[in-house]
Amino acid sequence: MSSKAAAIFQSLRRRIVAVAILTGLAVMAGAGSTMPDGRPTPTGLEVPRWISLKSSHVRARQGPGLDYPILWEYRAAGLPVQVIAETSEWRKICDPDGAVAWIHRTVSSGRRYVFNTTAEEIPIRSGRSETASVRARLSPRALIALDECEEGWCKVRARRMEGWTPQRAVFGTQERALCNANRPAGTGRD
Repeated sequence: MSSKAAAIFQSLRRRIVAVAILTGLAVMAGAGSTMPDGRPTPTGLEVPRWISLKSSHVRARQGPGLDYPILWEYRAAGLPVQVIAETSEWRKICDPDGAVAWIHRTVSSGRRYVFNTTAEEIPIRSGRSETASVRARLSPRALIALDECEEGWCKVRARRMEGWTPQRAVFGTQERALCNANRPAGTGRD
């Protein structure tokens, strides 16, 4: 082998080793992202996680595919739903009523919102304290954009108004799975 061929071979070998190392790091980085049954998630993202509906016409299906029957249609853009399982194209979700359904990935967004599931108004305060002044009130069955949650409080915003609400008071911030991923689509809370 000529010295030029040997140099090209060595350079190629170094690149292959570098790619193998980077691939191994990428696989290890996503290793913590598993579904409830222990399989890795196709997206590499955590399950459960929160997403929102992109439009006011989202079809909920019985299974992950267009050949499955439509169960109902969501009519609330921004509605927070929790991903409890997934395929590469479909998300199995838990909605605010505790129902399970499948939606296509293209009708969901990573933008975060929270939802008032109660029949009472939720105060939105100027700071992270029950004694902070009330800036606004979140009406029953209303949505508001979520910025962040810290120390049991969530920073929310609507247009130019920003404020804080207790994390426990709104739907769309819980860290644990709210619905059993093994439950068939179309069923309510177990």
